[in-house]
Amino acid sequence: MDMLHCREAQQVVGLGTDPNKCGEDCPMRGASIWARIAWVVVVLATVAVLIATTPRAADTSFRSFVDGLWPDAREAGVSRKTFDTAFAGLEPDTSLPDLILPGRETPTMKGQAEFTREPRDYLNAPYLDKLAAQGRELIRRHRSALDRIEQTYGVDRYSVVAIWGRETAFGTYKLPHDAIRVLATQAYMGRRKDMFRKELVLALKMLEDGIPRAKMRASWAGAIGQTQFLPSEFYAHARDHDSDGLADLFDSVPDALASAARQLQAKGWVRGRTWGYEVVIPPSSDCSLEGPPNIRTIAEWQKLGFRRVGGKPFPAEVAQDQAYLMSPAGAHGPSFLALENFQVIRRYNTSDLYATFVGNLADRMAGGSDFITPWRPIGPQRTALIRGIQEGLQQAGYPVEKVDGFIGSETRRLVGVFQKKSGLAVDCWPNEATLKKLSAR
Repeated sequence: MDMLHCREAQQVVGLGTDPNKCGEDCPMRGASIWARIAWVVVVLATVAVLIATTPRAADTSFRSFVDGLWPDAREAGVSRKTFDTAFAGLEPDTSLPDLILPGRETPTMKGQAEFTREPRDYLNAPYLDKLAAQGRELIRRHRSALDRIEQTYGVDRYSVVAIWGRETAFGTYKLPHDAIRVLATQAYMGRRKDMFRKELVLALKMLEDGIPRAKMRASWAGAIGQTQFLPSEFYAHARDHDSDGLADLFDSVPDALASAARQLQAKGWVRGRTWGYEVVIPPSSDCSLEGPPNIRTIAEWQKLGFRRVGGKPFPAEVAQDQAYLMSPAGAHGPSFLALENFQVIRRYNTSDLYATFVGNLADRMAGGSDFITPWRPIGPQRTALIRGIQEGLQQAGYPVEKVDGFIGSETRRLVGVFQKKSGLAVDCWPNEATLKKLSAR
């Protein structure tokens, strides 16, 4: 019992806030010692009942959820033995992010680096340099496998290895969670219950198909293996590249890389193209042109005055390629013309910062360098502030699709449009001034 509850209990049983004396704050002042002892017994018994019954109620609810999952698992080919073994003694992990916990109307966000960390911190240059050096060595080591991966799937080796580097630091990062527990928790009390319910059933099928549970270590969202696949992605895209009879994302680098390449291919990867180009926004324009709604060809962007940083020309072959402006820190950092392959990387992990990290890491491994435009300090992403601005924009009639507290191209673009219309400095980044202006409407 913590000190706060201890003091409260002392007052209830008549001991006051100081157990050594009974002053004015003592409800049982003047009562006999036996009466006080009787009160102590009653209160302790009540506390014991509460402690015993509250977890049991939670357990009952979770067990009902598990029981309701069995018909889906059975239909997927999971045996009763596998099912019961998977859930024996299992409890939800309420420390995970993206859960709707009792008493909360919004999901917990702790741990989601793509949606909480400051952009310049997430895209940390020394860390990117370190991964690039390691990646170049790994590319040399796995040259033969990567040659065949490029030929088979059309995804360049640098992008495939960059996915590997971002996801698990080339397999060196030890994933902290049990996949079954994570997926069960997210399916039971997460923000995206239906999606995770399907993933949980497929994770059980993986156990049924002989994948050891000890191998199925996962991220907070249930992704497994060196290149981080959800169970549905495993069944859709896992490949046995080393031809040993198993599609092994855990211990086979060729399999993990080929599977990542296959997933990128399936999501629309354009062979022979990069992900995007860092650009300078001309004085006649600003960051409010961001996002897919303003997509146009590279040639059209050039006519608007957009140029590559450092005076580099755009390759002639991309002149008619479609691209949209993407500024992951608003006006406080680099801006890019994002090509189709940027969107493909986002389909692997839906985050602009993630896709920018992977794209830049691939560039560095291929001989490129750091971003030219510096990142200015803007602090971590503030979920409550972002959600408040999204709500305000929505109430003001702006087409906000989701109020989720996450920053993406849509939120940055609409913030910029509102700032411009309201006479505020246009930086396309959620801030207090923007929220105040919205609240005053």
